[in-house]
Amino acid sequence: MGTEIFLVAVVILLLFAVFDLVVGVTNDAVNFLNSSIGSRVAPFFVIMIIASLGILAGVTFSSGMMEVARKGIFHPQFFTMPELITIFLAVMLTDILLLDLFNTYGLPTSTTVSIVFELLGAAVAASAIKIMQTEGGAMALGEYINTGKAMMIVFGILLSIIVAFCCGALVQFVTRLIFTFDYQKKIKRYGSLWGGVAMATITFFILIKGAKGASFMTPEAVHWVKNNSLLILGGIFIISAAILQIAISLFRVNIFKPIVLVGTFALAMAFAANDLVNFIGVPLAGLSAYKTAMAAGDPLTITMSALSQKVQSQTGILLIAGIIMVITLWLSKKARTVTETEISLGHQDETTERFESIWLSRTIVRMVDSFFKSVTSVIPHNLRKTVRRRMDPHRAERVAFQGPKPSFDLVRASVNLMVASAVVSFATSMKLPLSTTYVTFMVAMGASFSDQAWGRETAVYRVTGVLTVIGGWFMTAFIAFAVSFAFAGAIHYFKVPGILGLIVLAGVIIWNNQRKHKGREKDKEEERVFNLKKINDAHMAISSTFDHLAHLLDVIRESFDLTFEALIAQDVDELKKQRKKVKQVQLWTNIIMANIFKVLRLQNKGDAEISYKYAQTIRRLQKISDGHRDIVVRSYKHIGNNHKGLLDVQIEELKKIKICIMDIILKAETSFNRKEIVDYQNIVEQYRYMRELADQFNQNQIERIRTDASKTRLSILYYAIVGNCIMMSKQNIKLLEIFNESFKFDKKLSGSYYKIDSQ
Repeated sequence: MGTEIFLVAVVILLLFAVFDLVVGVTNDAVNFLNSSIGSRVAPFFVIMIIASLGILAGVTFSSGMMEVARKGIFHPQFFTMPELITIFLAVMLTDILLLDLFNTYGLPTSTTVSIVFELLGAAVAASAIKIMQTEGGAMALGEYINTGKAMMIVFGILLSIIVAFCCGALVQFVTRLIFTFDYQKKIKRYGSLWGGVAMATITFFILIKGAKGASFMTPEAVHWVKNNSLLILGGIFIISAAILQIAISLFRVNIFKPIVLVGTFALAMAFAANDLVNFIGVPLAGLSAYKTAMAAGDPLTITMSALSQKVQSQTGILLIAGIIMVITLWLSKKARTVTETEISLGHQDETTERFESIWLSRTIVRMVDSFFKSVTSVIPHNLRKTVRRRMDPHRAERVAFQGPKPSFDLVRASVNLMVASAVVSFATSMKLPLSTTYVTFMVAMGASFSDQAWGRETAVYRVTGVLTVIGGWFMTAFIAFAVSFAFAGAIHYFKVPGILGLIVLAGVIIWNNQRKHKGREKDKEEERVFNLKKINDAHMAISSTFDHLAHLLDVIRESFDLTFEALIAQDVDELKKQRKKVKQVQLWTNIIMANIFKVLRLQNKGDAEISYKYAQTIRRLQKISDGHRDIVVRSYKHIGNNHKGLLDVQIEELKKIKICIMDIILKAETSFNRKEIVDYQNIVEQYRYMRELADQFNQNQIERIRTDASKTRLSILYYAIVGNCIMMSKQNIKLLEIFNESFKFDKKLSGSYYKIDSQ
């Protein structure tokens, strides 16, 4: 190939840099937005502006980090420009696909781990090809790969998981002991000193340690800052403490708010300084390789020894990258999805858990619980009592919030930001591409652990979530290495067609991920229907509950209709979709019940009648949800196991049952929506008619069983459907009775209706 094709390849690399910036920021935004959004320290647009400024400032500190992509993983002096371009194209394609996949499912992963293992995989592939072509031995692979640097990076990243969790837990424990959950009363005593330490700490790591990597800092300025570290550190502590004390005493400012906002700026700055190499380091290295080769006499065969030299990146290029990152931060919907995952795992109160418990999380929780019981048993009783009292979240004064309650308070938010930014900035100063995702996530998890956010009711679910995220990190390394290795081989052997084929493949995968994400977002938007609005009185809460019930019944009715049709057609794919819908219905049912529990906690003890109605509502709701689940799951298993489908006569009988239950559910749903009873007498008549049909069909089914026309599994399915339909219809009528009593309609229900038992 001529040199022109490599110019096109470099242009493609630079375009990939833009895409990689987009998917990378989408994944890493959680690192600096989590604490400020979770604590609701300020309006959302204020948080975004501060984070944007932090990114723009941080990109100018990342110049020194760019060397990692050039020579951190392999020795460039052993590769030619075409070989390096092959490596870099494979790396960028893999990185875009991998990060977009994790963004789609809302799982924060490490852009550092991905780029390191992608470089490693592609470099190993290129090295192996060179060895085979030159008939070199297997031991020669170590000459091409910078194994020492790669292992140091991997070890540093793995160590950061433990260090970050322990630091977050320890600092949060000490901070909470000092301030307690009722921190407003303690700010006057210790707030300014703690704030001074926080401000001095972040300045020390961001300014002093990170200055030597800044593209705009002269060697003289770096030398002066380094020699006057203690003076700067002490000065910032004194000035910060004095200003914060004045703000507390004279203006009664909650000093945790400026600390969290400064921390957001600092961590956004640390993120940009440390992680920008992950997005544009490889394309810039490719550009440097092309320029170096073209300046030589034989551009296709000369080795890239020049890339081993230190090069200062241009501030203009870094700022352009920063602007792209900021635009992505404001526009990306997937960034919100990733942020929600981390916030939910650190939520101080019970909430809708995203993850289910698994045996490993249950085992870990039991082991940790047993360990702490053993440790606390040797601690003096008075000391345990004091610590327990100061760490009790229920002793905090209740505060009214406009809108949803924050996931955690400002004390924890400030600890999250300060500890994480300190660790990440220190790694940046050492030119070690530490994973900002690993650090910030594990600091947040350690802090939530110390804050008792992982209580007995939530621990197994939160631990499962953490294990899922960490498992994804290891999968990141494996997938990055394997896919990049394969892509590098494909590009080497298939040349231009290989590159075009991989680009098309990447486009298809990204489009499919986008479609999946839209579907997940649609489900989340539907889930928000069940959010309980601000409660003014019990009757308003009851009204909201029946609004939620109406929406739930609508979903169940549609799902039941699709399930029945799929069962008749033996459509296992549709039944599989409805089985997933069951999980959604169960989740929404739990949300409605959780909302009811919130209302009950706020009620006066004398409201016994309302409490009874709510208890009955929960009971009926559970039975309807369980009936729907049983029908769908049984139908899916029956068809999925390839058992014999319904007989024609059974289909005709079940169609009559279906008409009755669909009509009952629709009328109940309409009543709840309109806040008036819609043709109650007709509903009861429908139920009575359904019971009569069921009795008649039962005799027919017995005859089919006797003649062996209906096999055992088919008979079980048939009876389950009929029985659940009867039960669900009865529970809908019971909900209508509660509904009527709750709103005390002037139009009384007819006294001549068919008697429904109380079960």
